[in-house]
Amino acid sequence: MQVVDAGGLAIHYRDEGPGNRVPGETPTLVFINSLGTDLRSWDRVVVQLAQHLRCIRYDKRGHGLSAAPDAPYSIGDHADDLSALLDALQVDTAILCGLSVGGMIAMEFAQRHPDRARALILADTAHKIGTAEMWQERIDAIAAGGLESVADPILERWFTRAYRQQQQPALAAWRNMLCRTPLAGYLGTCAAIRDADLSRAASEIAAPTLCLCGDEDGATPPALVQSLAALVPGATFNVIEDAGHIPCVEQPRRFVEQLQTFFEGNQLV
Repeated sequence: MQVVDAGGLAIHYRDEGPGNRVPGETPTLVFINSLGTDLRSWDRVVVQLAQHLRCIRYDKRGHGLSAAPDAPYSIGDHADDLSALLDALQVDTAILCGLSVGGMIAMEFAQRHPDRARALILADTAHKIGTAEMWQERIDAIAAGGLESVADPILERWFTRAYRQQQQPALAAWRNMLCRTPLAGYLGTCAAIRDADLSRAASEIAAPTLCLCGDEDGATPPALVQSLAALVPGATFNVIEDAGHIPCVEQPRRFVEQLQTFFEGNQLV
């Protein structure tokens, strides 16, 4: 198990890739997962990319095996955790790949540390997701009834109907992952999304940026992600077919193809 102390919080991570890394020459790709998931979200993507890239993925605070301090959190708290993780692993610059709230964390990190964000992949995310009222309603509902009470509607937004019908054992496992998220971690991160508006951060991104979205995303629909791409100078926007909110799970090959094309076009690898 790989764990670092990030400002007093235990952050669980995995560091995979070439064993013959050359400091400063082997590109580092950092994955930041979505609300209610852990680093296993990236399993089928990392297995394709870690042959040539250093791949770091981690459980953000309140998720997976990382510490779950009391709610609420801010996107800034999450960005500081990422900074502490990269410091501990002696990573000066990285390509950041964030999904949903992970994309918001990537944008906040890039605003705070523009010299450390070599490029951004912002998947199924936006500068502003939902309304404060919507998030407060979700917080109140979960505080009263637990994650089990909202799990099924969340899974409907995460995955396409075809996936839900054809991948029942896997769907049950994803439901378990969601429902076993520490309540403080889930509610704390809901509060972080509720309070976040990354419009300015998005408009000031100087690094090459790719915005991606599943064509059947029920949480951050393509039009919303496209509006984010319009804010980011020079950003590219692409849709991944036959995917919901977590295309790295449903369509990992297509997801990786998008990344590889982006890397090659911007001479990142």
